Amino acid sequence: MIRVEDLHRHFGGFRAVDGASLSIETGSITGLIGPNGAGKSTLFNVVAGVLPPTSGRVFMDDEEITGLPPHELFHRGLLRTFQLAHEFASMTVRENLMMVPGQQTGETIWSTWLRRGQIEREELELRKKADEVLEFLTIRHLAHERAGNLSGGQKKLLELGRTMMVDAKVVFLDEVGAGVNRTLLGTIGDAIVRLNKERGYTFCVIEHDMDFIAKLCDPVIVMAEGKVLATGASDEIMQNEAVIEAYLGTGLKNQVKAGTG
Repeated sequence: MIRVEDLHRHFGGFRAVDGASLSIETGSITGLIGPNGAGKSTLFNVVAGVLPPTSGRVFMDDEEITGLPPHELFHRGLLRTFQLAHEFASMTVRENLMMVPGQQTGETIWSTWLRRGQIEREELELRKKADEVLEFLTIRHLAHERAGNLSGGQKKLLELGRTMMVDAKVVFLDEVGAGVNRTLLGTIGDAIVRLNKERGYTFCVIEHDMDFIAKLCDPVIVMAEGKVLATGASDEIMQNEAVIEAYLGTGLKNQVKAGTG
């Protein structure tokens, strides 16, 4: 689905991404882990068109997408969420979902005068789809709540729901568990697995919670200092000496070896 070749992104003399190459297979839930400053979010931003690369190439379905802006990638089915949810705080949860699909008839002022019937039909369909998404995510009861009033975990569910309002092919989730309680994190994890198995979504997930990664992701890619350090199944990664040193920390080395960490 996604192939990254020798990707670099520099900020002055700082090499945030420094020659990273990786693949995200169609139909997978791929984990991307690494210490703070490893370049994970920067890599996400380059792949998703938020930042241009210094050099290197990105492919989606074997077609080069290097440097394409986010709105073009959105229409190709590549979506990205952020560490901090980007909800429209004053709009309801349902309205946040309904405004996602592009090229709606009601977006032009002339259409609001001349094509009222078509706009109303579209809005009924969007409302129906939004309610189906809310039901899928088990947050139907929040349909009329202003998005700004949601908890951190509920906002992450809303972000996931917004990807369901369009025909997403691959979704990049950046620290979906940050600031989320364990119960809601379990709900989010279940939704990701269902979207993957039932609707064919491909996911790449940045997360520091190794239990969450181990439960959901195969394979797991490890980054350190802007480079890909290792790739493999979660249990293999947890036993990898280089990963233990670079990511888990030397203090956990004996715990991991003993199976207690």
